[in-house]
Amino acid sequence: MVQCVKCRKELESKECGDWVASISGSIMGDECVETYYFCKNCGVYTVEVYWDCFTGDEEVSIRGPISKEDGDKKVQLIRGCSEPWDKKCRCEAHRAYFGDSLD
Repeated sequence: MVQCVKCRKELESKECGDWVASISGSIMGDECVETYYFCKNCGVYTVEVYWDCFTGDEEVSIRGPISKEDGDKKVQLIRGCSEPWDKKCRCEAHRAYFGDSLD
């Protein structure tokens, strides 16, 4: 379970409303998945970063707090892709989100 980095409230899954958006990209053979959660208590985003290395190692880290304004911009960018879960996608939204990092 992901906690808000500001108030430590447990943030819920997509079904409960705190999960907002997620995007996956392939970077140097690794898969990076960034998931945005919005805390209604604090009005900020917390981002869970899942990194699946091609060597088999996995890492999970948390980033934030991210302001509503900045988080909304990233979420809008993610929603510009019809398949944000596709790590091989090279649409405009994926390229804008990950920059020159994609394989």
